[in-house]
Amino acid sequence: MSEPLDPMWVYNETVKMFAIGGEPTFEDEAEQTVTWGRTWGVNNDVGTIRSILMHRPGVEMNIVDPSKRIDAIGSYGDLAEHWYFQSEDPPNIPVMQAQHDGLVAALERRGIEVIYQEGVGDRHLKAVYTRDPAQMIKGGAIVNRMGTRIRRGEELVTTQTLAKLGVPILRTISGSGVMEGGSFAWLNETNCAIGIGVRVNAEGARQVGEVLASQGVTLHVVELTGYDIHIDANFLMIDKDLALVNPMGLPYTFLQTLKELGIHTVEITPLDDGWIVNGLAVAPGELLIPEGASDRTLAALEARGVTWEVVPFDKVHLNGGGIHCSTTPLVRDAV
Repeated sequence: MSEPLDPMWVYNETVKMFAIGGEPTFEDEAEQTVTWGRTWGVNNDVGTIRSILMHRPGVEMNIVDPSKRIDAIGSYGDLAEHWYFQSEDPPNIPVMQAQHDGLVAALERRGIEVIYQEGVGDRHLKAVYTRDPAQMIKGGAIVNRMGTRIRRGEELVTTQTLAKLGVPILRTISGSGVMEGGSFAWLNETNCAIGIGVRVNAEGARQVGEVLASQGVTLHVVELTGYDIHIDANFLMIDKDLALVNPMGLPYTFLQTLKELGIHTVEITPLDDGWIVNGLAVAPGELLIPEGASDRTLAALEARGVTWEVVPFDKVHLNGGGIHCSTTPLVRDAV
């Protein structure tokens, strides 16, 4: 007759047998698939997009009251209610929707899964710009804290949408930090940039950098010029080692950083509508851009092997953002 086993010994042996520790890492593809159902996140800004988050302009635009103006900006707005609209004309909602639908159609023609933001409040007139409440990194999302009162509360909507999808939320910006996704860019799989200025502060960038550091990613903090709110007004990765830039809106030190990382640039000119920098790479060297690119810039892109599709977006621009602002890739292929 065998002796009875010591319960503590059984417990210890069981713990040792089933313990798995910290490896593989959270963002490992196999680990993500087993735990979260699929691999979420991105580690670049140019790989083929598989899934993207967007919001079609809707009833929230009705907050724009043509009887209310802010004289200091010469446009519609209400300081007490924290809203503004940057145009001499009220928003043309049907045309905004049609242009947004055109962008969605261009994405879906490429087989990209378009997921719509849910539960947008009736006061969040900037909610079409889904880029800002979060940024995707390896393995999931970082939810931001918006830098302007007009957009506070969009973080909740984004969190709820990501949670419903099953996207891991790796951090929420807290304390005195402010951060918006339009000022975040992947340079390559081990380097990112954040532009700090009136909408993003050093504390917000530091908190993002903590998460990136745990993934072996270096964060480059870029001081934006003047009152620029986001780096994506002047910088767009368009291929693995190629960026479209407005050099007048970026510090020389950042342009030098790009060179050191082996990233070449195509510089826009005064002949270009600046919104073309706020386009979107849907695959390496394949762009969606708005109208307004000069023949000179298009020739420079073509010489680099870049292709593009023009998507009219001027009425959405009037609300303060472009194609890049209006899209948050949730899943991209590695490059």
